[in-house]
Amino acid sequence: MTDLNGPLFPLSFLCPDISGKLAPDYVLRPLQLSDYRAGVLEVLKDLTTVGDISEERFTEQFEYMRARQGEYFVIIIEKIATGNVVGVGSLLVERKFIHECGLVGHIEDIAVAKSEQGKKLGIKIIGALDFIGKKIGCYKIILDCSPHNEQFYVKCGYSNAGFEMTKRFDK
Repeated sequence: MTDLNGPLFPLSFLCPDISGKLAPDYVLRPLQLSDYRAGVLEVLKDLTTVGDISEERFTEQFEYMRARQGEYFVIIIEKIATGNVVGVGSLLVERKFIHECGLVGHIEDIAVAKSEQGKKLGIKIIGALDFIGKKIGCYKIILDCSPHNEQFYVKCGYSNAGFEMTKRFDK
């Protein structure tokens, strides 16, 4: 049986500097199964379409990610007083042949609950994901964003490096 409070990845990947800079009523930690009930999908809905995901489906996805240690890092910011997730972000790791079989990190799905925006939680999530990428040896981390979010990512140390191209296959 899966430990409902077990993290997606070991706590040793968390950046102590970022954790220490959070206000005392917040905690930075890896995703865990109980975050389904703590509202992680609601926070992601502030970002994009999530759909109707059952707890069973969430558990399947979580276990898939956890079984691939070193490939999926999902960071959570929890508001301690309520136990609710108020921020989330992901780092996906791609193994390459180029750069001596190097690793590239892809930052995805940065979201902060509307009620918590403006508190620099997003910057802390990005910093925590950058820390993980550097710790595991990524030679670069990339992300896509809409033009209206470019200045946020510039504040996080990222620069525009080209164009995003997409071909969608959703309904």
